[in-house]
Amino acid sequence: MPLLPFLSRRRRPHAATRSAAPSATRFATRSAAHGLAAIACLATALAAALPIDARAAVSVVDDAGQTIMLAQPARRIVSLAPHVTEMLFAAGGGDRIVGTVNYSDYPPEARAIARVGDNKALDLERIAALKPDLIVVWRHGNAQKQTERLRALGLPLFHSEPRRLMAVPDNIEKLGVLLGTGPTAHAAAERLRARIAALGKAHAARPPVSVFYQVWQQPLMTLNGQHMVSDMLALCGGRNVFADETPLVPTISVEAVLARNPEAMITASMGATQSDRPLADFAQWQRWQQLTAVARGNLFTIDGDLINRAGPRAIDAAEILCRQLEVARSRRPAQ
Repeated sequence: MPLLPFLSRRRRPHAATRSAAPSATRFATRSAAHGLAAIACLATALAAALPIDARAAVSVVDDAGQTIMLAQPARRIVSLAPHVTEMLFAAGGGDRIVGTVNYSDYPPEARAIARVGDNKALDLERIAALKPDLIVVWRHGNAQKQTERLRALGLPLFHSEPRRLMAVPDNIEKLGVLLGTGPTAHAAAERLRARIAALGKAHAARPPVSVFYQVWQQPLMTLNGQHMVSDMLALCGGRNVFADETPLVPTISVEAVLARNPEAMITASMGATQSDRPLADFAQWQRWQQLTAVARGNLFTIDGDLINRAGPRAIDAAEILCRQLEVARSRRPAQ
């Protein structure tokens, strides 16, 4: 038999082999497809399980107009103002605060956080040792030279200084972006926005009440129209009699108050946070019975922890303020 024809001749596979081969191929193909799908599902599950900060860069614009960009959401945060601490908790990041300042005592969990100074003096070495990946500062409340030294260390700074009530929920949402806790921060912000909108709607048509807000008495100080307290007053149908002053916290005279004759006077009272100096009161005004506010007994105080902090509880202060202005309206002589 010729060798070549023998080599060229093909053996026909057994019938069982012929039928099994395609089945095996189809099984292998299906198994591979299922395996890839399983891997894809596992990858998706793992990605969802990973902290958001392990996945994407984030950026926001702060109250100083500066863009803050982080390679990933912050895990270690230093808060340099009590209102900032409250905002961070509201945004879902309270457990990420590794350092804060004196008087950061709300919510109660904040009292256990390490202190790094106060608004006048910061322990810069301790702040650096905490290795924060974000520092949130009070734009005009912290010592600028010290915050600039922190910036020089390459630490990202977010400046927070809400001047309007609606800026409070806006700040919370921005912090949520930087923390990677967007859904929690958004939900908290929306609740605050709803409360602010409800106050505005309820008092939009109420008769205006002229108000003097007393910050300090020696020297006598107040707030101008750019301060959040003026925004609260406007929301409640009130009018700041010193809104037109140029400094944010102007020094004024008793004669100026007498000339503007406010219908109501308001000042901060002692809250849960104990002050190291006595707060302003209305004792000196009792001698001026010609003032409408004094004559009608419209001398109101609000918990200083609420009205002096531009955080979530500022909306609580606004609600109290609105009720107080309603009392002032009720004391008007019958027409």
